[in-house]
Amino acid sequence: METHEDLIAADDVLLFVNAAITATGQREFHSGGAEQHLSLEFLHAYLLGNYRELYAATLALDINDHNAALIVRNLLTTAAEATAEQRRTEGRLIARRLALLPPQRVYRLFAALRRARVNNRRTRAIMRDWLAARPDPALDAVKYRSGLKGALKHAHLPPPHQELGPFLFRAKQPASYREPLLDAWRRAHFEQAAIYELPFTVAEGFAAKHGIARGAFLERIAPNLTRLERLRLQGSARALGAAAVSAELDRMPLTRLASYVLGLPLEERTARRAELTGALTAAAERTAGPLRGSWGRVAAVLDDSFSSYGSGQKRRRPLAAALASHHLLAALATEYRAHWTSGRTDALLLHPSGPTPLGLRILDALDAAPDRLLIVSDGWDNAPPGLAAEVLRIWRTRLDPHGRTAVVHLNPVYDAEDFDVRRLAPGVPTAGLRDAEDLPALVELARFAEGRTGLPELRAHLADRVAAFLTDGNPA
Repeated sequence: METHEDLIAADDVLLFVNAAITATGQREFHSGGAEQHLSLEFLHAYLLGNYRELYAATLALDINDHNAALIVRNLLTTAAEATAEQRRTEGRLIARRLALLPPQRVYRLFAALRRARVNNRRTRAIMRDWLAARPDPALDAVKYRSGLKGALKHAHLPPPHQELGPFLFRAKQPASYREPLLDAWRRAHFEQAAIYELPFTVAEGFAAKHGIARGAFLERIAPNLTRLERLRLQGSARALGAAAVSAELDRMPLTRLASYVLGLPLEERTARRAELTGALTAAAERTAGPLRGSWGRVAAVLDDSFSSYGSGQKRRRPLAAALASHHLLAALATEYRAHWTSGRTDALLLHPSGPTPLGLRILDALDAAPDRLLIVSDGWDNAPPGLAAEVLRIWRTRLDPHGRTAVVHLNPVYDAEDFDVRRLAPGVPTAGLRDAEDLPALVELARFAEGRTGLPELRAHLADRVAAFLTDGNPA
């Protein structure tokens, strides 16, 4: 029989998962960066101290990279407190998660472990194995030089390539290197042509040193740009006349593509309507995969109020999550209708503005009694305040007591004051949302927040996700 403590534990874990999905320690619309950071650090310490196994298992879920790195750091820092079985499982989870993290974040994690003087045997083994699996040590040496150098010193490891020793650790460089990338870095100090053989982030510094015009530099370095660098630099390159820098929209992840679209001026969005809408639709269909068209009649209430701007650090992030979710839900549904809080109907021309009349939009959405109602909002219902909660309460208790319409609230914003994402109503499951790509899995996870299932079911769910994460190598 499930105890009161089990229900509390399940609630604690779900609260942490919501935070680990949405919070990055950065400023949000309603709270500052310091509040976010302190709130998040407390949650990590609390879950690690009380539910270590479940804390480690969240590495297999849809948590963001910031929190994944924090979990890895905390597990390695407190390795002495784990049992032998826990250390084995944690080691596998950590290794798999590090393989999925961007390399720059992993090198920052290693630097944090070095500053904290965490140098136990397991930490050194994890660093050794991750470095050994890197596909191009020379690229890491050039692009992440200080990170690689610090990691090798901290773990007492030899350089993975014969020429990397002199490159990283000798003040006086050799006259030449056999490795082309290392030699291009050496020549770039005095030869402009060598700059264009380097990765963009490295070449950029050399271009500034040689006084190369930004437009000319961007046009010549274009073949070396990564997909995300192309997306980020397309606007500035076009303004400088470097037309060779073009974003490959057909390969962009859905939420990142939505952020890109929202960053364009309205006039440009209008002029490129067919291209941008087609790219968003195609990305949503790729994301939906085999679930395409399987969700029945879906209605969505989507927040494009002024608070969806986010903050200077996370510009338009909540609105991007809503726009991406809009396109994904259209792909998942057999019949779909969107209700934006502003009342707009042209999703391509969205911009953050106005109050948040969630209650009114939920009434509109429920009028057709859909199979599913998805609400994507930060939960600050203010026009009038509290109407959304009352509408949902009456709908669930009086009009639809048997739950014919499944209602789920997905919140892209962490509320530092409440250590959770803001909820709309007690009877409506709420899950944190960062990337719309994770929406189907989060809707499944949200059922645990309804209070109908407890710790045993949650443990079983996490065990299944961990097994899939470690066996198939696919993050949840």
